[in-house]
Amino acid sequence: MTRPQPSGGGETLDLPCGEAKGVRSLDLGMREFECGCGERHAVVMDAHPAERFLPDFLVSVLREAVETTSEEMPEFGTAHLMGIVLEEFPEQVASADVSDDGDVGAGIVWVTDFDSRRLHEVVVELVVELMEHAVSHADDESAVSEFERQMLDFDVSEFVAEYRAERDLDGDDVYAQ
Repeated sequence: MTRPQPSGGGETLDLPCGEAKGVRSLDLGMREFECGCGERHAVVMDAHPAERFLPDFLVSVLREAVETTSEEMPEFGTAHLMGIVLEEFPEQVASADVSDDGDVGAGIVWVTDFDSRRLHEVVVELVVELMEHAVSHADDESAVSEFERQMLDFDVSEFVAEYRAERDLDGDDVYAQ
Protein backbone atom coordinates (compact mmCIF):
# COMPACT_ATOMS: atom_id res chain seq x y z
CA MET A 1 0.00 0.00 0.00
CA THR A 2 1.23 3.50 -0.79
CA ARG A 3 0.22 6.90 0.47
CA PRO A 4 1.26 10.41 -0.46
CA GLN A 5 4.59 11.39 1.01
CA PRO A 6 4.24 14.50 3.19
CA SER A 7 7.41 16.24 2.02
CA GLY A 8 9.50 15.87 -1.10
CA GLY A 9 6.68 14.49 -3.19
CA GLY A 10 6.21 10.94 -4.28
CA GLU A 11 4.55 8.18 -2.34
CA THR A 12 5.40 6.29 0.79
CA LEU A 13 5.34 2.52 0.71
CA ASP A 14 4.07 0.78 3.85
CA LEU A 15 6.52 -2.08 4.35
CA PRO A 16 5.62 -5.56 5.64
CA CYS A 17 7.65 -4.85 8.81
CA GLY A 18 5.47 -1.85 9.68
CA GLU A 19 7.99 0.83 8.67
CA ALA A 20 7.47 3.18 5.72
CA LYS A 21 9.81 4.03 2.84
CA GLY A 22 9.55 6.85 0.31
CA VAL A 23 9.56 5.28 -3.16
CA ARG A 24 11.72 8.11 -4.48
CA SER A 25 14.48 7.00 -2.09
CA LEU A 26 14.72 3.74 -4.05
CA ASP A 27 16.89 3.74 -7.16
CA LEU A 28 17.43 1.33 -10.03
CA GLY A 29 20.77 0.10 -8.69
CA MET A 30 19.42 -0.75 -5.27
CA ARG A 31 18.90 -4.44 -4.47
CA GLU A 32 18.18 -4.06 -0.76
CA PHE A 33 18.32 -1.53 2.03
CA GLU A 34 18.78 -1.56 5.76
CA CYS A 35 15.47 -0.60 7.33
CA GLY A 36 14.72 1.25 10.54
CA CYS A 37 13.33 -2.05 11.86
CA GLY A 38 16.90 -3.42 11.86
CA GLU A 39 16.43 -5.84 8.96
CA ARG A 40 17.43 -5.68 5.30
CA HIS A 41 14.63 -5.66 2.75
CA ALA A 42 15.00 -6.61 -0.90
CA VAL A 43 14.04 -4.06 -3.55
CA VAL A 44 12.91 -5.13 -6.99
CA MET A 45 11.74 -2.94 -9.86
CA ASP A 46 10.07 -3.98 -13.08
CA ALA A 47 13.05 -2.43 -14.89
CA HIS A 48 15.33 -5.08 -13.35
CA PRO A 49 15.90 -8.00 -15.72
CA ALA A 50 14.63 -11.45 -14.80
CA GLU A 51 18.26 -12.52 -15.23
CA ARG A 52 18.87 -10.94 -11.84
CA PHE A 53 17.45 -14.19 -10.45
CA LEU A 54 17.79 -16.78 -13.23
CA PRO A 55 20.32 -17.64 -15.95
CA ASP A 56 19.75 -16.24 -19.44
CA PHE A 57 18.95 -19.63 -20.95
CA LEU A 58 16.24 -20.31 -18.36
CA VAL A 59 14.66 -16.89 -18.81
CA SER A 60 14.58 -17.57 -22.58
CA VAL A 61 12.90 -20.95 -22.00
CA LEU A 62 10.35 -19.38 -19.67
CA ARG A 63 9.62 -16.62 -22.20
CA GLU A 64 8.92 -19.26 -24.84
CA ALA A 65 6.93 -21.56 -22.56
CA VAL A 66 4.87 -19.19 -20.41
CA GLU A 67 1.96 -17.49 -22.09
CA THR A 68 1.24 -14.04 -20.75
CA THR A 69 -2.11 -12.35 -21.08
CA SER A 70 -1.04 -8.80 -20.31
CA GLU A 71 -0.69 -6.21 -23.04
CA GLU A 72 1.48 -4.12 -20.69
CA MET A 73 3.82 -7.06 -20.03
CA PRO A 74 3.59 -9.34 -23.06
CA GLU A 75 6.87 -11.13 -22.29
CA PHE A 76 7.69 -13.18 -19.19
CA GLY A 77 9.94 -11.18 -16.91
CA THR A 78 10.57 -9.75 -13.48
CA ALA A 79 6.98 -8.64 -12.95
CA HIS A 80 5.83 -12.23 -13.45
CA LEU A 81 8.46 -13.57 -11.06
CA MET A 82 7.42 -11.06 -8.41
CA GLY A 83 3.78 -11.91 -9.07
CA ILE A 84 4.57 -15.52 -8.17
CA VAL A 85 6.33 -14.36 -4.98
CA LEU A 86 3.44 -12.04 -4.11
CA GLU A 87 0.93 -14.83 -4.62
CA GLU A 88 2.87 -17.17 -2.33
CA PHE A 89 3.84 -14.56 0.30
CA PRO A 90 1.22 -11.77 0.17
CA GLU A 91 1.97 -10.48 3.68
CA GLN A 92 5.72 -10.27 3.04
CA VAL A 93 5.67 -8.13 -0.10
CA ALA A 94 4.72 -4.47 -0.49
CA SER A 95 4.32 -3.10 -3.98
CA ALA A 96 3.47 0.15 -5.68
CA ASP A 97 2.58 1.22 -9.19
CA VAL A 98 4.83 4.23 -9.64
CA SER A 99 4.49 4.50 -13.40
CA ASP A 100 3.10 8.05 -13.10
CA ASP A 101 6.11 9.24 -11.07
CA GLY A 102 8.95 9.97 -13.49
CA ASP A 103 11.38 10.53 -10.62
CA VAL A 104 11.37 6.84 -9.62
CA GLY A 105 12.68 5.31 -12.85
CA ALA A 106 10.42 2.26 -12.81
CA GLY A 107 6.78 1.36 -13.26
CA ILE A 108 6.36 -1.08 -10.40
CA VAL A 109 8.37 -1.36 -7.18
CA TRP A 110 8.35 -4.30 -4.77
CA VAL A 111 9.92 -4.36 -1.30
CA THR A 112 10.00 -7.67 0.53
CA ASP A 113 10.34 -8.67 4.12
CA PHE A 114 13.19 -10.90 2.87
CA ASP A 115 16.71 -9.65 2.24
CA SER A 116 17.89 -9.87 -1.36
CA ARG A 117 19.60 -13.24 -0.96
CA ARG A 118 16.55 -14.89 0.65
CA LEU A 119 14.30 -13.36 -2.01
CA HIS A 120 16.61 -14.84 -4.66
CA GLU A 121 16.25 -18.28 -3.05
CA VAL A 122 12.46 -17.88 -2.87
CA VAL A 123 12.28 -16.98 -6.57
CA VAL A 124 14.39 -20.01 -7.54
CA GLU A 125 12.34 -22.33 -5.30
CA LEU A 126 9.08 -21.08 -6.83
CA VAL A 127 10.37 -21.40 -10.40
CA VAL A 128 11.49 -24.97 -9.67
CA GLU A 129 7.98 -25.70 -8.35
CA LEU A 130 6.49 -24.15 -11.49
CA MET A 131 8.77 -26.27 -13.67
CA GLU A 132 7.96 -29.39 -11.66
CA HIS A 133 4.25 -28.74 -12.13
CA ALA A 134 4.70 -28.23 -15.88
CA VAL A 135 6.80 -31.39 -16.26
CA SER A 136 4.23 -33.40 -14.28
CA HIS A 137 1.73 -32.74 -17.09
CA ALA A 138 4.06 -34.17 -19.72
CA ASP A 139 3.06 -37.37 -21.45
CA ASP A 140 6.66 -38.55 -21.23
CA GLU A 141 7.22 -40.45 -17.97
CA SER A 142 10.96 -40.63 -18.61
CA ALA A 143 11.12 -36.82 -18.77
CA VAL A 144 9.23 -36.59 -15.48
CA SER A 145 11.54 -39.14 -13.87
CA GLU A 146 14.66 -37.41 -15.21
CA PHE A 147 13.49 -34.02 -13.94
CA GLU A 148 12.73 -35.45 -10.49
CA ARG A 149 16.14 -37.14 -10.41
CA GLN A 150 17.93 -33.93 -11.31
CA MET A 151 15.99 -31.98 -8.69
CA LEU A 152 17.21 -34.37 -5.99
CA ASP A 153 20.74 -33.15 -6.72
CA PHE A 154 19.77 -29.47 -7.02
CA ASP A 155 20.65 -27.32 -4.01
CA VAL A 156 18.88 -23.95 -4.16
CA SER A 157 21.20 -22.24 -1.65
CA GLU A 158 24.29 -23.46 -3.48
CA PHE A 159 22.88 -22.37 -6.85
CA VAL A 160 22.02 -18.91 -5.51
CA ALA A 161 25.46 -18.49 -3.91
CA GLU A 162 27.22 -19.43 -7.17
CA TYR A 163 24.90 -17.32 -9.33
CA ARG A 164 25.25 -14.27 -7.09
CA ALA A 165 29.04 -14.62 -7.06
CA GLU A 166 29.10 -14.96 -10.85
CA ARG A 167 26.86 -11.92 -11.35
CA ASP A 168 28.49 -10.00 -8.45
CA LEU A 169 25.12 -9.43 -6.81
CA ASP A 170 26.60 -9.14 -3.35
CA GLY A 171 28.82 -6.17 -4.17
CA ASP A 172 28.72 -3.08 -1.95
CA ASP A 173 27.17 -0.94 -4.67
CA VAL A 174 23.79 -2.66 -4.40
CA TYR A 175 23.01 -1.66 -0.82
CA ALA A 176 21.67 1.53 0.64
CA GLN A 177 21.33 2.56 4.23
